[in-house]
Amino acid sequence: MTETTLDAAGRPLAAETSTRAAPAGYWRGVARRLRYDYVTLLFIALIAAIALAAIFAPLIAPFDPYKSSMIYRLKPIGYRGFLLGTDELGRDMLSRLTYGGRSSLMMGLTPVILATAIGGSLGLVAGYLGGWVNALIMRTMDVFYAFPSVLLAVAISGTLGGGVVNGLIALTLVFIPPLCRVAEGATTQIRDRDFVEAARASGASATSIIFYHVLRNVSAPVLIYASSLISVSILLAAGLSFLGLGVEPPTADWGLMLSTLRQSIYVQPLICALPGLAIFIVSLSFNLVSDGLRQAMDVRS
Repeated sequence: MTETTLDAAGRPLAAETSTRAAPAGYWRGVARRLRYDYVTLLFIALIAAIALAAIFAPLIAPFDPYKSSMIYRLKPIGYRGFLLGTDELGRDMLSRLTYGGRSSLMMGLTPVILATAIGGSLGLVAGYLGGWVNALIMRTMDVFYAFPSVLLAVAISGTLGGGVVNGLIALTLVFIPPLCRVAEGATTQIRDRDFVEAARASGASATSIIFYHVLRNVSAPVLIYASSLISVSILLAAGLSFLGLGVEPPTADWGLMLSTLRQSIYVQPLICALPGLAIFIVSLSFNLVSDGLRQAMDVRS
C-alpha cells in the first residue's frame, strides 16, 4: 500500500511527479527565441516575399521584361500602366525588377552556400587535426587575405571572364577563407573538450568525431557568420554586374540595371535609383536577419 501524505488540516497532498519535462533542444530554443523577435520575423517575411515574387515572376510581372519600345523610353513612375516607369529601352521597370531578383538572390545565396560547405569543411579538418595539416590549409587561406575582397572578386572574375558561372566561382573563392578561419577557430576551442576526449578514448574515428561531436558544436558560429555574408555577396555580385564582369545583358539583374541606367540619371533620377533601392532593401534585410539569428543562437544571451 502507498502512504498518502496529509497536510495540517488532514487533506491529502498532491503527489509530486517523479518525471520532469526534458529540456528543449538547442534548435528548439533558437526557434522559440526567434518567435518573439518581431523585427527579425518581419524581415524574414520581407525576404520570403521578395524571393517568392522572383520565383513566380512570369505570373506576377505585368509586361515582358525584355520587350523594348523606343516610344516609351524613360517614362516616369505611374505612366500609362507602367507602375514604376520604363528604362532607357522602354522596358517595364517593375517587370525587370521582379525578374532581376532571380539573378541577384541567386548570386547572393549560392556563393555563400558553396563557401560554407567548402570553407567549413577545411576549417573543421584544420582545427581538429592541427599540425602540418592546419599550417598548410590556413597559410593557403592567408594568401587570399592579402587582397581586399572587392579587388579579389574583380581580379578573379576578370581573369575568368564575365558570366554567371564565373561570377559565382569568383565570389565563392572570396568567401571560403573567412568561413574557413571561423570554423578552424571554433574547432580548435572544442577539440580538447572532455566529450571529444571521451569519444577519442572510446576508439571513435576522426571522421565520426568531427561529424557527430565537433560539427554540431561548430555549426552555430559558422552559420551565423555565413548569414552575415549574404548581404556582402549581393553587393559584390551587383558590383561585378555593374562593371560588366557578372551577369551579361539583356538578362535582368539589379547591378546590371544600375550600370545601363547610369547615363540617364539626369533625365529620370528616380527610375535610376530603383535597382539601387532594391539592393539596399534586400541587403539591409539580410543584415537584420543575421543579427537576429546571432542573438537567438547565442546560448549565453
